[in-house]
Amino acid sequence: MTDLRPRPTEFPLTMPNQPLQSRIARVRAGTTSHVWRKLFVLGASVLLTLWTTREMYEVLAVSGMTLLEWVLLFVFAINISWICFAFVNATIGFACAVTPRHAARSADPVCIRNVRTVLTFPIYHEAVEDVFATVSATARMLEDAPGIYECFILSDTTDPEIALAEEVAYTELLKTVRGNVPVRYRRRTINHHRKSGNIRDFVMRWGGRYDHMIVFDADSYMERDTIVHLVEEMERAPHTALIQTIPQLVGGRTLLSRCQQFASALYGPILGGGMAWWAQNEGNFWGHNAIIRISALAEAAGLPEMPGKAPFGGSILSHDFVEAAFLRRAGWNVEIRPEIGGSYEQGPPTIIELVKRDRRWCQGNMQHMAVLLKTGGLSWTNRFHLITGIFSYLASPLWLVFITLGMLLSLQNSFMQPAYFGDEASLFPTWPVIDSERALTLFFVTMGLLFAPKMYGLVYGLVSREWRQSVGVGKTILGALTETALSVLIAPILMATQTGAVINVFRGKDSGWSPQERAQGGYSFLATLRHNIPATLLGAALTMAATAISPVYAAWLAPATVGMVLAAPLSYWTAKESAGQRARQAGLLVSPVEVRLPDSVGQSWAEVQAFSTLPKTDMISLLRDRVSQRKRRTLIDPYWPLQRHEVHEPLALARARVTRVLTLEEYIKAISKAELMAILNSSQDLESISFRFAVAGRVAGDVSAYERLMSSERAGGRTTTSSGGQRSGT
Repeated sequence: MTDLRPRPTEFPLTMPNQPLQSRIARVRAGTTSHVWRKLFVLGASVLLTLWTTREMYEVLAVSGMTLLEWVLLFVFAINISWICFAFVNATIGFACAVTPRHAARSADPVCIRNVRTVLTFPIYHEAVEDVFATVSATARMLEDAPGIYECFILSDTTDPEIALAEEVAYTELLKTVRGNVPVRYRRRTINHHRKSGNIRDFVMRWGGRYDHMIVFDADSYMERDTIVHLVEEMERAPHTALIQTIPQLVGGRTLLSRCQQFASALYGPILGGGMAWWAQNEGNFWGHNAIIRISALAEAAGLPEMPGKAPFGGSILSHDFVEAAFLRRAGWNVEIRPEIGGSYEQGPPTIIELVKRDRRWCQGNMQHMAVLLKTGGLSWTNRFHLITGIFSYLASPLWLVFITLGMLLSLQNSFMQPAYFGDEASLFPTWPVIDSERALTLFFVTMGLLFAPKMYGLVYGLVSREWRQSVGVGKTILGALTETALSVLIAPILMATQTGAVINVFRGKDSGWSPQERAQGGYSFLATLRHNIPATLLGAALTMAATAISPVYAAWLAPATVGMVLAAPLSYWTAKESAGQRARQAGLLVSPVEVRLPDSVGQSWAEVQAFSTLPKTDMISLLRDRVSQRKRRTLIDPYWPLQRHEVHEPLALARARVTRVLTLEEYIKAISKAELMAILNSSQDLESISFRFAVAGRVAGDVSAYERLMSSERAGGRTTTSSGGQRSGT
């Protein structure tokens, strides 16, 4: 018989805060890693960086080096090092992707019949119909799968309207999911430490019930066979704590989301394969679409708070990188497995949503600077994972600095010799103090390094049987060209916005905890223009400055400025579903997942309609309906993580305001959203407040009917009293 309880009996695990300072990482039996692979990647990246930096020095040092040129060389060396590493990683990933894989891992059969795996769905202000449709479809898929599975919705929602919609959707879900895969629901009363705290609360209360946990994001999908395969791989590897899949993007309808979807399908196996090759047992965690050994997570990955205030202090925002590092510090293997397919997620549908997500991720990665400085015992590979995350955002302001220094250098050379531009047009200015021929060669080398991963992806698509059979050679080439053109235009916009995000972090501005808008609707043009004003102004300023130096220089800088100048129309256009539809009709940006929709995605989408048409409940209706109050008691988590004498202020204020108003409508208007949420999370208080207004006669009917009754009683000279006492007025 299916267990229909929203929350099962608690089986707690201890998950203590891990100390930042720790001794050298423990080593468990069976952990092996080829150091030469990491040394090869590091050595090749360093050698390539040194060579390109040397070439840049030769470009600048024709007539000696000025201070400005030394600064430019230093910034160039930092920027080119990132490009060189990406090139080396992509080269290795390409070799792995096109080379037939041999059965290096054990294929011995493993019994998972009694292995308990929970699929967790941490959500925060998400579209209810999408999330619950995915949970329902996933539970149905696993009904006959080997092993024991449960789905657990871990809500951190703090919006009363969405919380009530979740309750209605969960009640409806229980009517349809009647197999042997129970679906649970828990909404936290107090949202300590955001997503990492959400998962931690689950582990500390129910973690002992399960062997493994597969973490979904709100827009994640995983195939049935993929889930079973992950469980089998964990059972084969008792020293592995986490296996991370490489999810492909799916479901894109706007031009931007289809562009990202195409790129993830074509380039993802290249980039992910390279990282998996050199990281080996010291891989990374991206927060979702991964399986985790719960006992290892509880033992080794309890995150402490960082000293100080946000954005560098407080809760660790990008918790996944740090959890992977802590697991490895405790001796557990953390693996990235690009060969395990059937893992999907959705991407941001608009540039504005991409920028909002980037702002949050930027703060989390910048916070890793403090983690690196204050945390001991981490392997240098995990430290490198943290550094790559940091530099993925620092690269944008550094490239902007490089462009600015180039302009200043051009102005400096203009004053040194005013007529340094000839009459004939050329790609580069003929600076008397710069080796223009060597500069041109270095430019093409840099472009080659930068675009090599895209070329690798194109070749991979042309030789891949899956791409040839589902997409075709012609559409693959057209898609790669279209994606490259769009990415060249969008990259400067992201450079500008990421630069602003980095500046805001160093100014001490906290990004907060804003939910991601996953709908494909887009923004109005005015809203888009407002969001893109900084990037547009920056692009215009760079263009005017470059034109003042020379029209030739402005033309050379155009790839970095055109996208910023056109930021608003580009953002508006790429956010349109109609633009994405026209691209599909033209055969552009077509990926295999679009031609052959995965079962997990298709089944989830098929159930969305059932949840999108559910009736909505509001607070006033709930407070007037004693039957609904009783029915929802089991949905409410009674656990409040408060100290002995601690008071939850929103709940205390909600209780106090009851005595200060006369009607239920007044009460709803008087309390804040946080106070409403506190009442929803406390069945006892909600029913008590409802009873209070019922006794006063405020929920027996509508307000006008009550006033007519009172007028009639006053006309008859009667006064209504409660039994044995006076009628309450407050």
